[in-house]
Amino acid sequence: MNLRISELFRVSLVTLGAACALMPGLAQAAGADPIPSTPPAPTLPDFSGKTFKATPIKGATKAPQNPFLAKNQKSNIHNDTWMTGTYTWPGPVGRNLVADSGRAQNGICSTIAFDRRGRIVTVCVSTISPPQARIVDPDTLEVLDTYDLPDAPPVGDTPAYQNFSAGGYFYLDNRDRLVIPTRDNHITILGQTPDGSAFQLVKRYDLTSVVDPEKERMNSALPDFQGRLWFVVKQTGKVGNLDPKTGKIRVLRLNEEIQNSFTVDRNAVYVVTSKRLYKLGKRRNGKPKVLWKTKYRNDGRVKPGQVDAGTGTTPDVMTGGYVAIVDNANPENVVVYRTANRLRGKKRKVCEVPVFRRNASATENSLITTGRSIIVENNYGYTDIFAPDAASVVTEPGFARVDIRRNGRGCRKVWTNRTARAPSVVPKMSAKTGLIYTYTRPPDPGGSQGYYWTAIDFRTGETAWNKYAGSGFFFNNNYAGLGLGPGGTAYLGVIGGIVSLRDG
Repeated sequence: MNLRISELFRVSLVTLGAACALMPGLAQAAGADPIPSTPPAPTLPDFSGKTFKATPIKGATKAPQNPFLAKNQKSNIHNDTWMTGTYTWPGPVGRNLVADSGRAQNGICSTIAFDRRGRIVTVCVSTISPPQARIVDPDTLEVLDTYDLPDAPPVGDTPAYQNFSAGGYFYLDNRDRLVIPTRDNHITILGQTPDGSAFQLVKRYDLTSVVDPEKERMNSALPDFQGRLWFVVKQTGKVGNLDPKTGKIRVLRLNEEIQNSFTVDRNAVYVVTSKRLYKLGKRRNGKPKVLWKTKYRNDGRVKPGQVDAGTGTTPDVMTGGYVAIVDNANPENVVVYRTANRLRGKKRKVCEVPVFRRNASATENSLITTGRSIIVENNYGYTDIFAPDAASVVTEPGFARVDIRRNGRGCRKVWTNRTARAPSVVPKMSAKTGLIYTYTRPPDPGGSQGYYWTAIDFRTGETAWNKYAGSGFFFNNNYAGLGLGPGGTAYLGVIGGIVSLRDG
């Protein structure tokens, strides 16, 4: 951590009496100070644009309900088992917007899930304290309970701010329990006390017999439709599953790095590595097997904003028998494949559509999909949050929509938004309002590092409105995913805590 950022931490937190938030195992008590903005103040307006007239999306995807996940749109960072990133309920439309700057807390809460009581449940990761599970009040953003998760030294050369293990990906199951692949290579299951006031440990599955604690870490875990618990390992490209009834673990080694989460369909699992997309099934004994695989274009470079030299997307399964990713070409492409195991007179690849400019395109977040439509965000230029010039770096702009043609013979680019600059957020969409929700940092003539909630019209690609969230280091979301609560409020984990936005 460089001196300038260290000093910023010290001054801001001590000034606000929030230094206790940086102590392992402690969360801020009720009435904590808000997340601090840092000068200079923005010269851009607090709000721009106008209230959007909700325009529901016709033919929006309804992903199947995985029986072992919480209800769709409440269970994981990408909403459902197909990883669509789309909600059926509304988000803010821009009417008298109220942006809550949250309560100062330590750790970035990457995944926003919602329990049966309507509360936020999340896991927050920090470079200076163990990962921590939290229950958060959705109205006040106060932390109601915490649970410190096992920690372990990092492995490999992944920067600390890009280490997504033990928190970047967890899921909420059908029994309201958090299922978390932790840094000690266990899968930890956290339930709640009967009155919902606190976490309680339910079970811990030990996977160290197949995932070496000295050399590798699990990235993500998800259940299939039969109840087996699948997991992926970053460094060695292992894909495995655990039978919760017997404890038996089966593993397939792909020998290609797996940076992202994966996707589960009724009878298949889709995993994307730094080189290929795989469709996996399982043998009679449960061991994963490859049903098909395909190589995508890759120029071999880690572009600014990327974590590795490969796709930055979790695969999206789509209606009609398709699966979509972004490749690592220059410029990058949205790529769609047919999911069928056997293809009769058709090619595996449906289309490969370039998006954004050459030497200015990179995506490290999953696509948004609904119906035949795909939304992609440009993250090119995002930098190390501790870099000396981090405060001055503004990323390349870009959102684009690509549609699969009705006859399945190729795709077309519908629009490109060339102004919205989203450094690293996992964006979301509401099929109810017809808005894409993201988190942007536009260039400010006055030099402010201002962050803004931004809404984009799904039909036209035009920016509907922007609303100021806060300025400076603590409002950087650093790859965290945006979430829409059932009540229509938008939430996002940032370095300083959780922030929210709702219509007034």
